Amino acid sequence: MSLGDIIDKSVHETFARSINTSLTLILVLVALLIFGPPSLFFFILTILVGTVFGTYSSIFIASPLLYLAGRSVDK
Repeated sequence: MSLGDIIDKSVHETFARSINTSLTLILVLVALLIFGPPSLFFFILTILVGTVFGTYSSIFIASPLLYLAGRSVDK
């Protein structure tokens, strides 16, 4: 299998699991943001933003970068 095929298969196998895990965490963080203590508001907001961007980048940014890095090594 080529590197692109391996990356594609890996993303397809882990996509639903990554989304489900992140969505569960996001729901808990939103509940804490709304009902939690005001002293933790910015801490919870920071974790929430980091979770959203981390999930996005691990699925949609890291895989293409790995593919591009693997292509440049093969040359």
